[in-house]
Amino acid sequence: MRVAGVNIPDSKKVQFALAYIYGVGFTLAGRILEEAKIKPEKRAKDLTPEEVNKIQSIIEKNYKVEGELRQVIKQNVSRLKDIKSYRGVRHLRKLPVRGQRTKTNSRTVRGNVRKTAGSGKRKVELK
Repeated sequence: MRVAGVNIPDSKKVQFALAYIYGVGFTLAGRILEEAKIKPEKRAKDLTPEEVNKIQSIIEKNYKVEGELRQVIKQNVSRLKDIKSYRGVRHLRKLPVRGQRTKTNSRTVRGNVRKTAGSGKRKVELK
């Protein structure tokens, strides 16, 4: 089954399967199913084509998902960079944007930089 250009896993319950779409989480999937009047316990493979069309039309009309959402986020970040806001500068320098500390615990953003290796004691050579 394909919804919003994404292959949805058949064996999972619909609410969890819809969360495979970028921009649709568990809660939003629940809201979509409520609006479409589909039980969340139903498996994705058990959906009828009419139910799939209902879900697809609700997503297309009311929500930005996948490529469109990624494009909007990219535009927002580039706008922050252009106006040289604090958050924009953090994005430019590839540093944490949301207030995390950088003295330690920012290895994922800075790259895995390890200056010290081990305890600092040198191993004694055996003769």
